[in-house]
Amino acid sequence: MAGMTWEASWSNDRAGKNIRHGNRQSQVKRSNEEKDMHRICALLFSVLFFAVTACGQEVAEQVSAIAGNPIQSHEDVISQLREYLMARAPELPKPVSAQAWSARAEEIRKHLLNDVIFHGWPEEWVDAPPRFEQVGTIETGKGYRIVKLRYEVVPGFWSAALLYEPTDLHGKVPAILNVNGHVGPQGKAVEWKQKRCINYALRGMLALNIEYVNMGELFRPENDHGYLGHLDLVGTSGVGLFYLVMRKALDYLYQDPQVDRERIGMTGLSGGGWQSIVLGSLDKRVSVDIPVAGYCAFANQLARIADMGDNEQDATNFFDGQDYVFLTAMRAPRPTLLINNAEDSCCFRAPLVKPYIYDQVKPYFALYGAQEDFQFHQNTDPGYHNYKLDNRQQSYRFFDKYFHLSASDKEIPVDSQIRTYQQLLVGLPANNQTILGLATELAGRTRRDPIPAPGSREEWARAEREKLKRVVRYKPVTMKHVWAVANTFNRGLASISYRFELSNGLSATGVWFKETDTPEGAPVDIVLDDKGRKGAAGKVWNRGEEVAYLLDRGDQVVLVNLLFTGDDSPALESPPYVPSLFASAVAAVGDRPLGLESGELIAVARWAQQKLNPRPVHVELTGIRTQMAALISAAIEPDLFSSITVHRAMRSLDYLLQRPVEFDDAPDLFCLDLYKDFDVDRLVAVAGPTKVTLEGSVENGPSK
Repeated sequence: MAGMTWEASWSNDRAGKNIRHGNRQSQVKRSNEEKDMHRICALLFSVLFFAVTACGQEVAEQVSAIAGNPIQSHEDVISQLREYLMARAPELPKPVSAQAWSARAEEIRKHLLNDVIFHGWPEEWVDAPPRFEQVGTIETGKGYRIVKLRYEVVPGFWSAALLYEPTDLHGKVPAILNVNGHVGPQGKAVEWKQKRCINYALRGMLALNIEYVNMGELFRPENDHGYLGHLDLVGTSGVGLFYLVMRKALDYLYQDPQVDRERIGMTGLSGGGWQSIVLGSLDKRVSVDIPVAGYCAFANQLARIADMGDNEQDATNFFDGQDYVFLTAMRAPRPTLLINNAEDSCCFRAPLVKPYIYDQVKPYFALYGAQEDFQFHQNTDPGYHNYKLDNRQQSYRFFDKYFHLSASDKEIPVDSQIRTYQQLLVGLPANNQTILGLATELAGRTRRDPIPAPGSREEWARAEREKLKRVVRYKPVTMKHVWAVANTFNRGLASISYRFELSNGLSATGVWFKETDTPEGAPVDIVLDDKGRKGAAGKVWNRGEEVAYLLDRGDQVVLVNLLFTGDDSPALESPPYVPSLFASAVAAVGDRPLGLESGELIAVARWAQQKLNPRPVHVELTGIRTQMAALISAAIEPDLFSSITVHRAMRSLDYLLQRPVEFDDAPDLFCLDLYKDFDVDRLVAVAGPTKVTLEGSVENGPSK
């Protein structure tokens, strides 16, 4: 700046400022232009986005409307299941000789005890001697006393009992094991059971009155009978717990020095009638048996949904080769009185069950010359589900006759001696184990071999695949006929609705969708949802409307309902648990719902390959039930599927125990031995090369 005048300096400075100002103006102008361009782009993107969204929503609405139309009725599904199950119903053979039937009965007895009832149970629990504790005595002053007992069924699981015994005992006396069914909170204290036990004691017999699981002192939400499915899941037959509850009580009577071991009887109503025929046929120590309205033939169950039972009554594999008609015949030649009610308000109406459980069985007692020792009584007063006066007096008559007692058949009035639940309370440990707790405990003992590293799994996967087929009782099925029952072709979307008739007599249903400008031979996606096709059609995930997204990318989509899902479920408005009853029946005859569902999915995937595209199919699904069906299908036929994407995925079968998921909500998942031998990660490994993606997790939701 030396020698420069102030004015020149000012001019130069001003010029520099003007240059900088001009640069700023250019930058502002460009910035404004860029902002305008961004606004225009944003506006165009918004218009495009909303156009695409509106288009996607329109497609989704079309798909949802079409997918929601039933292809078959629930009654159709019930009819198919009845036919399927009836073809597998055991049929009592014609009697040949006492010797032949005794040998066959012994085979059935060993099979049911070793292979079905005690499947998976620790031997030390089954064989443990009875552990009873006397916690109090009620001296009635009426010719009998009531001894309060509690006993350990398996480690940590205690039950309660009341022993009614005459105060004036001479020598060894008969004893009767009294069991009950679904009597609610009163349990063993229910009025008509007290009257019966008091009368047995006043006739000179010991009467042991025990609880039914989840009744009376055993009532807890975690003892719901549906949780027997959770025991099955972890590899321990659920019915085994119920059997041990009554068998330990029989052990106690058998070891009582006051009891005449040749004169032990058993009786009960409803679930107690079921217990009476099961223990009374499988344990020869029960010499005289009176089941009351407790069971029927498997064929009766299929005819009347009201006659289908709880998990213990339709236990896994129990009807695979035999049913309760066989067990009734196994009572021969021991004295047996069957009591059923003419117009039973619950189940097992006398005129409907008698042709099966009595008329068919009489010839078996005749083989031993014991036809007079097998009797049937139809109660008409009051005729509904009951063990009231008429039925009780029938029991007095029958026990008195075969125990050689001389008491009157008439009931001794004891109304004034009925005690309250609180007065008869025995008291169980505050931390008493439950069915669900036992399942969780046994699951914690599960040990599986480690999964080999990728690249060294071929032989391992082959062996695991065969094991899986055995666990889910997988049987391949083929398409007998594919019925195209409806179609649409408008607004850029084509659809055809199908009923897939399968070679086993069952069916699946599905709707095929394709945008009209999508070429033939486009990739195929099978979409499943625990809530059925309609639930899948409107499902929204991170990519928007799921089915609309798949169609928009140029795929063919088949929305499928497998057995026990959507219109392929035997669902009725009343009672709401019909699907779980049929699922139990499927398992009882030796099949598995998961095996049937997997067979259906594999058959539909093969059909898609033959008709739509020969390449492996992609499966997109939502929910834990369809997740397991798809993973098992891919593990059995890994080359059939290219990939599986699971939304709301279950990371481990342990979720079923920890939440817990109730049996009625997912009856197909509670497959005997499934969690003992497999988990989600293992199925994914066996399914290779199928790519499995688990998106989202049900485990993140709240537990019950």
